[in-house]
Amino acid sequence: MAKVQLRSVSQVRCGDKGNTVNIALFAPSDALYRVFLREVTPERVKAHFRGWIEGEVIRHEVPNLLALNFVCRDALGGGGSGSIRVDNLGKCFGSNLQRMEIEVEDEILAER
Repeated sequence: MAKVQLRSVSQVRCGDKGNTVNIALFAPSDALYRVFLREVTPERVKAHFRGWIEGEVIRHEVPNLLALNFVCRDALGGGGSGSIRVDNLGKCFGSNLQRMEIEVEDEILAER
């Protein structure tokens, strides 16, 4: 079992609307999608963004796209135009999520 950052095994797409951030996490294979289901939980995402996401994190599974979609409420300090945060837009959350470390079985990494 190896610890890897999501950036080495995924792609992301994200955005924001008001005070909510949406992060879509894409796996390149069925095996990695199953790892994401196990490792990238709403609780872990919220903990990863401790101090940034104040509301709930909801995970939607999209198996036909090998994707997880996270809706993060109260995540932008009031919203893009109302926040005093520097760099508070939703697109920044995607690259930040990719810093999260997960455990992946060695044989799954070898398949890549």
